[in-house]
Amino acid sequence: MKKIWMFCVAFLATVTMMMGITKVDAAQPNYIITTDATYPPFDFQDKNNQYTGIDQEILKTIAKREGFTYTLKPMSFNAATQSVTSGQADAVIAGMSITDERKQVFDFGTPYYKSGIAWAVKKGSAIKSLKDLKGKTVAIKTGTAGADYALSIQKKYGFKVTYFSDSDTLYNDVINGNSQATFGDLPVLQYTIKNGTKLKVMNPTNPYEAGWYGFAVKKGDNAQLLAAFNKGFAAIKKDGTYQKIVNKYLGAPASEFTGSKSDNSSVFGILKSNENAFMKGLWQTILLTLFGIIFASLWGVLLGIMGVSQNSVIRGVSTTIIYIFRGMPLMVLAFFIYIGLPGVIGTKIPAFTAGVITLILNEGAYTGAFVRGGFEAVDKGQMEAARSLGFTYGKSMYKVIMPQGLKIMVPSFINQFIITLKDTSILSAIGILELTQTGTLIVSRNSQGFRVWAIIAVIYLVVITLLTWFSNWVEKRTRS
Repeated sequence: MKKIWMFCVAFLATVTMMMGITKVDAAQPNYIITTDATYPPFDFQDKNNQYTGIDQEILKTIAKREGFTYTLKPMSFNAATQSVTSGQADAVIAGMSITDERKQVFDFGTPYYKSGIAWAVKKGSAIKSLKDLKGKTVAIKTGTAGADYALSIQKKYGFKVTYFSDSDTLYNDVINGNSQATFGDLPVLQYTIKNGTKLKVMNPTNPYEAGWYGFAVKKGDNAQLLAAFNKGFAAIKKDGTYQKIVNKYLGAPASEFTGSKSDNSSVFGILKSNENAFMKGLWQTILLTLFGIIFASLWGVLLGIMGVSQNSVIRGVSTTIIYIFRGMPLMVLAFFIYIGLPGVIGTKIPAFTAGVITLILNEGAYTGAFVRGGFEAVDKGQMEAARSLGFTYGKSMYKVIMPQGLKIMVPSFINQFIITLKDTSILSAIGILELTQTGTLIVSRNSQGFRVWAIIAVIYLVVITLLTWFSNWVEKRTRS
């Protein structure tokens, strides 16, 4: 058993390291740069599922001119900024407003875009002024300048706020009437409206608190990267390239980036135009699930065996581990491993590796609990009979208790496998491009939330059905 466990750990480490390897030209420095890829027209995926937008084209142009390469890590805005402060990433470019508070944590490059805050309501809304928001609910996106401004005037106008981490859900909350207004950067709101979102900007000509966006690194770190960005930006500003980039994304029709109407007006069109993206997301989900199931099962069985040990210390360790990781929300655990832990150990952890470790610890704890219960469910007389025949405690467990207990546990294992598959969706929070994150990126581009999430739901149901059939077949084989 010990040899098998060591082999599995070594195999996991090898595979995840290989998955995290990016081919880099040795002559060029390579950086990890994060972004919020659900922020069009600054950061989003185009109809070819390539990351684009004002931010991304500026970054790509500067990198080419200044001779450095980078690996882009899309995730939520808050996760993106935290990954920089924790050392998981070298820089962030995500329509990030330069504020005095952020200057305490980040070093900013030359400001590259001046924006302002707008507020919007549902088309046809009776709300005409900020005073009409009294007693109403305002939807805001966490970590944004729009959220900061909304909170600064909340007391004055007497509205309530509700928070969202992605723009599409936020906009639909307003459209569906759950919230009555939202605040955000003017060009972002104008882009999404141009893309068909049924909102109306209330102050298109006089945005509030106009400020600058900036490229940011952790304070005191990556001075070379910051200098390269500033040098490159000065060059593209001087020769007109910068203005061409801005005009390209603010002046062109949304269909140029989102695809034709036929690509987005039906489930079949969305599925066909994003076939490769869905397949890549599904494959990542399957990989996470397989690794999670295999290693969480091994870890859970080990915890279960420890839980019925004769040694009270070993039992206590098992109980404590199960208690900790069952009681910790999966998303919190994912953030702790991916963002919090690297700051302690001083080593970057690839997102896929962090995701697998999260699943192992969380799902393994639940597995350990029912494995321990399965062993305890075997009649105690079985152990007494085995010991009376001269078997040691270990041999009695291995030969008598475990075979009977594992049969009892089969339905629980099947259920946990399905739970593991569904739990992979939570790992999108740390930037793993699995099925849920894929859907989020597509929706941020085409604003077709209902159709895209319907496709995602069906894919999950198909995979879960297949997994259930396979698990039931295994159960029948074990009971025959």
